Amino acid sequence: MSSGIVYLVGAGPGDPTLITLRGVECLRKAEVVVYDYLANEQLLTHAPEGAERIYAGKVGGRHNQGQEEINNLLVEKGLAGKVVVRLKGGDPFVFGRGGEECEALADAGIPFEVVPGVTAAVGASAYAGIPLTHRDVTPSVAFVTGQEGKGKEESTIDWNRLSLGGGTVVFYMGITTLRHNMLRLIEHGRSPATPVALVRWATTERQQVLVGTLADIADQAETSSFKPPAVTIVGEVVSLRKKLRWFDTRVLCDTSIIVTRSAEQSGEFSTKLTMAGATVLECPTIRLVKPESWQLLDLAIRELANYDWLILTSVNGVRYFFDRLDFHGLDARALAGCKICAVGPRTAEEIRSRGIKPDLIPTDYKAEGVIDEFSRLDLRNARILYPRADKARDVIPQGLQQRGAQVDSPVAYRNVFPERLPPETLFALEKRSVDCITFTSSSTVQNLAAMLGEEMMLDMLKGVTVASIGPITSQSCRDLGLKVDIEPETHTLEALVAALEKHFG
Repeated sequence: MSSGIVYLVGAGPGDPTLITLRGVECLRKAEVVVYDYLANEQLLTHAPEGAERIYAGKVGGRHNQGQEEINNLLVEKGLAGKVVVRLKGGDPFVFGRGGEECEALADAGIPFEVVPGVTAAVGASAYAGIPLTHRDVTPSVAFVTGQEGKGKEESTIDWNRLSLGGGTVVFYMGITTLRHNMLRLIEHGRSPATPVALVRWATTERQQVLVGTLADIADQAETSSFKPPAVTIVGEVVSLRKKLRWFDTRVLCDTSIIVTRSAEQSGEFSTKLTMAGATVLECPTIRLVKPESWQLLDLAIRELANYDWLILTSVNGVRYFFDRLDFHGLDARALAGCKICAVGPRTAEEIRSRGIKPDLIPTDYKAEGVIDEFSRLDLRNARILYPRADKARDVIPQGLQQRGAQVDSPVAYRNVFPERLPPETLFALEKRSVDCITFTSSSTVQNLAAMLGEEMMLDMLKGVTVASIGPITSQSCRDLGLKVDIEPETHTLEALVAALEKHFG
């Protein structure tokens, strides 16, 4: 049996964008991913869809597998010829027990590679606005375990040097032993007034920072029920946080949001949320595909010269329509005799990118708003082309026909739903770590219900804030039993982001 290879990859301190490029490269070719409690589940999206995913972290506060079991698992998969990624929070060789895993692999003759990661102390200090070293404060820093091995009769930590050296001290895994460690520093000569910061879930939307002194930080932690995972930063550099904090001042910095838009559409929306501080989980509930037949749209394109109006209601509609024009060797000049209605500013922007200025942009982006705008025009005998999604409502064609227009509404693209949720999103829902879910069309909520089942969807979204882009989508949510908490007055992505900021801010 041929031997595989095991990559010990540092996942970083929590923010999924802090993984190294080499780490992502390894994940993309993984056949097996063994990940732990502190590895952000979003990183699993880099692994191939068919890769085996094995959770080796904590369940109910206790380790799912012991270290020896994990070692044996890595050896077993490596001997089976698999490409294995051991995804570890922080850095594998900084309090990550990566050395023990490498020893087991070396003893078994299995090739391995260690990919460094941003260790918790560095990530926590940066995102808390606390430089570990500073030319005017201290030139040194020490990383120390907050919990020494069980059964040790005497400490092997040099408390005298830590206490009297004057440098920054960072304790890993030291919340349960916080009072003991702070007292030891004081007993060995460190001033009780020395500033201390606890940083929990560093670099993530759940980051919490508690500041005190050696004398009172343990009391503060108990009063506020401050729990692991966290690092403890001791030293005068902590006082710089007042001036240098940046991460936890953003409006959505402690919010985890699921975006259910299609993969083709989610990028811009996710970027806006991320810039506002949110941690975004992309969960496409829609996949855009071509129509089952192009026949009707092709017929309309051949007769473009006979149409008075072209109505485009979405960015997707614009892209699919113009792609089909291009397929026939045509471009914007084919629309020279036709007026263009763009529904929504993003649709209008997409049309302008094709060299065309829309003639009409309704102020109300719903289908009813389009009908209201056209009701001011004489539509008798007017020919209107309305390329649409397969599941679009019939409000526009029916409303215009009632006003005397002849409307052709060929399908330009179809909305279908993926077979399953991304595993990282499902994992986050199961952990109850999601604060909000956004729906930007009726299809997004209906497809999520179809993918999960209505009963499971309602259970998983208990306590999760539901944000809808507009009244039609909101009604679809209510029809499925969901309570809508956020709906902007203007039905755009920008307005939805602003509404989220107002709600959570």
